[in-house]
Amino acid sequence: MDSYDDRGAESGDGAAGPETVRHEDAPSAADGEAGTSTRGGMAALSLPYQIVAAVVLSVIGLVACTQLVMVFLHVAPSNTLTKRHGEAVDDWVYPEFEQNWKLFAPNPLQQNIAVHVRAEIAGADGRRTTAWMSLSGEDGKAIRGNLLPSHIHQNELRRGWDFYLNSHDNENRANGLRGRLSEQYIRRIAMLRLSEHDYGGTVERIQIRSETRSVTAPGWSEEKISTKPSYRVLPWWNITAADLPADAEGADKNAEGADK
Repeated sequence: MDSYDDRGAESGDGAAGPETVRHEDAPSAADGEAGTSTRGGMAALSLPYQIVAAVVLSVIGLVACTQLVMVFLHVAPSNTLTKRHGEAVDDWVYPEFEQNWKLFAPNPLQQNIAVHVRAEIAGADGRRTTAWMSLSGEDGKAIRGNLLPSHIHQNELRRGWDFYLNSHDNENRANGLRGRLSEQYIRRIAMLRLSEHDYGGTVERIQIRSETRSVTAPGWSEEKISTKPSYRVLPWWNITAADLPADAEGADKNAEGADK
C-alpha cells in the first residue's frame, strides 16, 4: 500500500498534503529594528557621554584606591612611609574617616627585651652575689633549633614580665593586688630557673632587671635607630618559702625534720 508521500510524488501534480507544506519565515522589519538596539550600558551612549562616564568611573576608582591606601597606612604600625608622610595621611583620615582600630593588636614588637636575674647566696664562705644571668637567653637556647619548642620557654617569662610592667608604674610601685601578684609570679619564675644551677648555698635575695634594645632598621630604610641598651632595675626581693619550687620547698622541710 502506497503512502501519501509516494502517491503525491508519483502524481506529478506538485500538490502536497498538509503535512508536507513548509513555510520559511522571512525576517520582518520589526525584528530588524530590535536587532539594532541590543547594545546596552556605556556602549548604548553617544561618544561624548561615553567619555564623560569613563572619566567619572576613573575618578571614583582613583578615590577608592587612595582611600584604601590611606586607611591602611593609618592603621598599620609605624613605618618609614608613615613617618615621612604621616601628616598627609592624618590630613586625609581626620576627621571624616577617623579609625580607632589598628591593623595588628598588639602591634609587633620593635624592641628586644631580655630579663636578667642575679642572686645573693648565703653559703659556708659567707654571702656573695652572683653575676647577672639572662633568663631570656636560656629560653632562646631552648627554642632555637627546636622543631617543637615548649610554650613555657616561649611565653612564660615574656607574659610574666608584661604582667609586671602593666601592673606597676615607672617607679616600680605596684598598682594594687595585681601588682603584688605579678611580683610573686616573677619571683617564682626566677627561683625555678635558679634551682637548675648549683650556687653552693641558699638563695636569700634576688634582683631582676630588663635590658631593652631597639630593633635595627632594615637596610633599605634611612631611619637612624640607636641600639644601645637601656636597663630597668628592680629592687632586691627577699625570698620566702612561697617563692621556692615545690621540690625545693619539700627538700627544705625534710632537711629541717632531719635536724630535729
